[in-house]
Amino acid sequence: MSTRVLLHAPTPDALERARSNARNLLKDIPDAQIRIIVNAQAVKTCIQGAEDECDTYTYLCPNTLRNQALQAPERFQTLGQGAITALVQLQAENWLYIRA
Repeated sequence: MSTRVLLHAPTPDALERARSNARNLLKDIPDAQIRIIVNAQAVKTCIQGAEDECDTYTYLCPNTLRNQALQAPERFQTLGQGAITALVQLQAENWLYIRA
């Protein structure tokens, strides 16, 4: 069973830490599965920022997108439900949760 880690980024600073944490984790555990779950203020920062190597495993909260009238660029995935629901469900599936 591989390492599965959720990095939760609700703020711009947390997004920066989550990306750094993801890169560092993949250096040490190359086969780790990582999901960066982005909601609240971090969503706008995420989609307005430059492309990042972590974008392929970055998931945006659809509630935040809707509430802030934003659209996700194609390089990001949008969660099928709100960030809180995704975090609860993935932890129930034994993903490790880290608040960045």
